Amino acid sequence: MTAATTSTTLTPAELKAHEHAAKAAEKARQKRVAKDEAAERRRAQKSGFANVNNPRRSVLMTILCAIFAVYCLFPFVYLMINATKTQADFTSTFGLGFGHTFALWDNIVTVFTYHNGIFGRWLVNTLIYVVVGAGGATLLAIMGGYALAKFRFPGRKAVFAVIIGSISVPGIALAVPQFLLFAKLGLTNTPWAMIIPSLISPFGLYLMWIFSEQAVPTELLEAARVDGASEFRTFWTISLPLLAPGIVTTALFTIVATWNNYFLPLIMLKDEAWYPLTIGLNQWKDQASTAGGQAIQNLVITGSLITIIPLVIAFLCLQKYWQSGLAAGAVKE
Repeated sequence: MTAATTSTTLTPAELKAHEHAAKAAEKARQKRVAKDEAAERRRAQKSGFANVNNPRRSVLMTILCAIFAVYCLFPFVYLMINATKTQADFTSTFGLGFGHTFALWDNIVTVFTYHNGIFGRWLVNTLIYVVVGAGGATLLAIMGGYALAKFRFPGRKAVFAVIIGSISVPGIALAVPQFLLFAKLGLTNTPWAMIIPSLISPFGLYLMWIFSEQAVPTELLEAARVDGASEFRTFWTISLPLLAPGIVTTALFTIVATWNNYFLPLIMLKDEAWYPLTIGLNQWKDQASTAGGQAIQNLVITGSLITIIPLVIAFLCLQKYWQSGLAAGAVKE
């Protein structure tokens, strides 16, 4: 006798009994699940760390993260408060308190008009160094990392050793040799003295190498080659979209490194017309210590606030790509 035939022979009372039994079994299962979840929450709360599958959070870790967030945001809050002060209020009021006059807009206008608007020139210079230098470094890191990850050639291990060695050497240690080399070539005090060194990013190359190893399946590339796609088309249409998180992460690292570069332009550039923002604002800061110099700390603070706004916007807009790029390789599948 089939199941269909059996179901047709059941009386309404028997069907209702089966339904009640099924509902009772489901309620019992839900109670067991709720009991297990409650026990898991209690265990996680006692251990001090939240379970991955438990929505409750650790109070200890929340407090530690809050303290760290306050520590990181403190300089930014200091800039925002003191950018609203006049020079007199800056020197006469408490550092974390507002002044007698709210002069934020006046400070911004003065920053861009002071000394014939030299701040605008420094901002344009910094953007040029970032777009050409950091953009070029990102492009070279993408192509170099992809080639090292997906192609096999003699000397590949030697290249890997050179990259690791380059990462271990701080950039400030290379500044003086770079200055001597550029002085021989007659490139000091020119934009090329900032752009050419910025084109090399060993860490970006290493990051793209590791990311390309995992993000681009070799089988996908082989399928494209079987279909007759050239290496350039395979890279442009297949690999590049898969590398987007790594590209954004590398770009952010190179942009921040170029934007905040201080020591290299300090020794390479003497003409203030080619200064980036870091050197220009430092010149304003030291102006008060020179003979007959005028103290303009309020402009330095306001200029520093304007300087970091583009970086903050870039990080906020590209945060999800940046986080996924940093997490590449953290989990082995």
